[in-house]
Amino acid sequence: MKILLVTVAGKSSRFSRSLGRTCLKCIYHPGNISESLLYRLLHLDMDFDKYIIVGGFMYEQLKLAMEEHFSDISGKVILVNNEKYGEYGSGYSLYRGFQEAAGWDFSEILFAEGDLFVDRGTFLEISRSEKDIITCNKEMISAEKSVVFYFDKEYKVHYVYDASHNMLNITEPFRSIHNSGQVWKFRRPGLLRDIYGNMREQEWQGTNLVFIQKYFQSLMPEEYDIVRFKRWVNCNTIADFEEARNG
Repeated sequence: MKILLVTVAGKSSRFSRSLGRTCLKCIYHPGNISESLLYRLLHLDMDFDKYIIVGGFMYEQLKLAMEEHFSDISGKVILVNNEKYGEYGSGYSLYRGFQEAAGWDFSEILFAEGDLFVDRGTFLEISRSEKDIITCNKEMISAEKSVVFYFDKEYKVHYVYDASHNMLNITEPFRSIHNSGQVWKFRRPGLLRDIYGNMREQEWQGTNLVFIQKYFQSLMPEEYDIVRFKRWVNCNTIADFEEARNG
């Protein structure tokens, strides 16, 4: 079983401020739902057996949109409510998604954050790969927008992110540094369940990078691929969204 897990629970504060009104970013569109980030992401590859969508902020609006506009995949969609979206970080949305999938006999989980516009060709390459995958993009690295990963002297991967979007801090020598594509593929169900089952509750209250770093640090570099998106936009604002839509 192939699972696509997408998290869209956040408040989208920067996007709403830039738009001038409160909205749920993942289903925002100027005219047709097919232009929304979530619709586009869920239709880049139709070969998934299950789609787990973890919502939270404006959950009832998300639920209604899924019922009205996603009928073509409704039999595959599992909608999960992260009721602690306002208390905890992105890690808890990932936890709730894994919690839903834990009892299934899955072969892989492709995890994508729900505010991304990515090119279909690279997404299909990731989806059809038989390896675990970390992604990156071509954008300039900045504390304001970037999730960063770097490799230390032992070639172990580390993730760095500032939730306040002010400064990034790396305190050790590193071999290379990259701007994360915020999409990951987990192809080892046993390892995923082991890490998921052994993480403390407090670890899930921060960002999803806690689990992701633990997972990929458990692998040797040759056991996973790094894939760079040809086109990638993190839609933090309406200007980003328009750049993605019109670019």
